[in-house]
Amino acid sequence: MTVPLCLASASPRRRELLMSIGLETEVRPVDIDETPRADEPPVDYVSRLAREKALAGSRLSSLPVLGADTAVVYEGRILGKPRDRDHAAQMLSRLAGATHDVMTAVAVDGPAGVLEACVVTRVTMREISPTEIAAYWLTGEPRDKAGGYAIQARGAVFVTHIEGSYSAVVGLPLCETSALLVRQGIPLWFDLQEDMS
Repeated sequence: MTVPLCLASASPRRRELLMSIGLETEVRPVDIDETPRADEPPVDYVSRLAREKALAGSRLSSLPVLGADTAVVYEGRILGKPRDRDHAAQMLSRLAGATHDVMTAVAVDGPAGVLEACVVTRVTMREISPTEIAAYWLTGEPRDKAGGYAIQARGAVFVTHIEGSYSAVVGLPLCETSALLVRQGIPLWFDLQEDMS
């Protein structure tokens, strides 16, 4: 099978999401500066990083390249990956019993140029006790996750409601991503079915 797409990310979750819609990828992680700019709104921040990742990946591959970035945003502030146990506890305590935004931007650099989309999903969590937060840290799951939790794994027990795209919270909005890929001429499973008819 021909690989139609390069993924400029080391995220196993993004690769798995693309595989779930039938796409194999060439994985080429890129290293870019992810420091937010002064007074940069979160939506501009994630969109810029997705675009920069796609463009950086294009220097490594001849395929169309997908870059993406996800940020957990609470009260207008980006909550990154926890530095340590105390930082993770602080973030989860803030998110507990409240609603926050998860912003995921995706950019695809290909024959049609750089095409982009950004999706905002609202996530509501129940109250979380200090004991639960401490136990969650011990699982190892929060260590490399924006906002200190993973909705697709143990962190799901804290989430009462989402409004928007579940896959975007995991790392890639599949509906919007598939539309960008089609515009770049990358056939998806429904295009392949039409070819067989």
